[in-house]
Amino acid sequence: MRQAFKPKLQSGEVRIPDIDFDLDSRDDIPHVLRGLQQLYANPELRDEALKLLDECLPKNVDRDTGRTGMDFWTILVLGVLRLALNCDYDRLAELANEHRTVRLMLGHLLTDLENRYGRTTIIENVSMITPEALEKISALIVKCGHDLLGQTGTVLLGRCDSVVVETDVEFPTDARILLDAMRRLLKACQRAKAAGISTWRQYWYQYQTLRNLYLRALKLRKSQAKDQAKVDARKQEIRAAYQAFLARARGLVARIEAALEALLLMEKNPLAVELCEEIERFLPHAHRQIDQIHRRVILDETIPHEEKVFSVFEEYTEWVSKGKAGVLVELGVRVAIVEDQFQFILHHRVMAGETDEQVPVKIVQNTQAIFPDFRACSFDKGFSSAANRGDLEKLLDLVVLPKKGKWSEKDRERETAEDFVAMRRQHSAVESAINALEIHGLDRCCDHGLDGFKRYVAWAVVGRNLLRLGSIAIELDREQRRRTECVRQRREDLTRQRCAA
Repeated sequence: MRQAFKPKLQSGEVRIPDIDFDLDSRDDIPHVLRGLQQLYANPELRDEALKLLDECLPKNVDRDTGRTGMDFWTILVLGVLRLALNCDYDRLAELANEHRTVRLMLGHLLTDLENRYGRTTIIENVSMITPEALEKISALIVKCGHDLLGQTGTVLLGRCDSVVVETDVEFPTDARILLDAMRRLLKACQRAKAAGISTWRQYWYQYQTLRNLYLRALKLRKSQAKDQAKVDARKQEIRAAYQAFLARARGLVARIEAALEALLLMEKNPLAVELCEEIERFLPHAHRQIDQIHRRVILDETIPHEEKVFSVFEEYTEWVSKGKAGVLVELGVRVAIVEDQFQFILHHRVMAGETDEQVPVKIVQNTQAIFPDFRACSFDKGFSSAANRGDLEKLLDLVVLPKKGKWSEKDRERETAEDFVAMRRQHSAVESAINALEIHGLDRCCDHGLDGFKRYVAWAVVGRNLLRLGSIAIELDREQRRRTECVRQRREDLTRQRCAA
């Protein structure tokens, strides 16, 4: 049984709209919590957001009976804090259990020391929310921000750019990827003893032997000597080291395949089924890497880029070279964002297997489906193509998409127009939004799998929009405080003048 939020106040409990914040604090926590408070104070948008979280529950879960679970408001607060503060689950649990203002926002009394949050409980609840639900919640936050600014119904002008969000992987080499695959395979076979297969009694010895051969091959470098005989001798030494490494790996793979055949016969054993899935996941990686290392080192072939995999754990990881100064390559996935003139992120897109020029039309269509007032957008040259420009002009009133290469007379007329130039000059402001996302958690994705990656990015966008909403609310609170102080000071001055008279 779950609730949207605590419906009744206990004695001494502070209502969420009545929580006071330090308006002069420069820390992120008061700004994030003030944004959450502003959303909570709008019952219509708040209830819609919590309903979206409710829809993420499994369909077979009874909403009305059973043990009380974490309420949806708590899930939203904890999920937002994790990305907005760029913290791990350990620090998040500490904040939820010990931080005074955070506990007030979660609906607890200051004297309530019994209701504690465990790390695993937080992980399971925050990971339950889908990226689709989070994107809709982000749109509700943007609408709340526009209402607060008094800009509801204003024509939205967007800035679109992409950034590479890195995955949590090491720099890949073919030998290292093979070693990772073999480690997981050997560990799975070692666990097979519990299923009745006792042929693997020296798992750690087998892995260390393979790793020593890997390290020996890794330490060898091509000779830089001018004597060709020395160069050839070192090349043969490298080949011999890799051949020993591959021979050991092939021998272990053969034993692993035999263990897999035995496990496949145990259809009714849950552990055997689990181990079969584990082995079948990593065995193709081992076969592919053995083949590629043999072709590259022994046969002197060049491996085509499309055949390479850069991680056996995060298989969706891409090798991205955007030509940035000082950054030769990034390992991750591109993410495109659309920011409006009020610094809210209207929409984002995880570009798995896509490049910049393939997505601008889809991004604009998806943004307009959420915000019909989105009528203009600027891009950089990476998104440019004649087809994109033509399609975007049918969707938007103003398209700022600089052309690659030489201008024609028509291009010159379009790109020197006053509106085009004005919006083009403002386009670089999107880099501020990208930097803010990277500072607040989106520099490296710590979740696993492509679904986890999409969820992580969606939480980051929700956190960024709430942080922006909170900053606007705090700025308005400061202005109100200043006005109140001015009125109070004026009254005191009048009182002194009357007393003096």
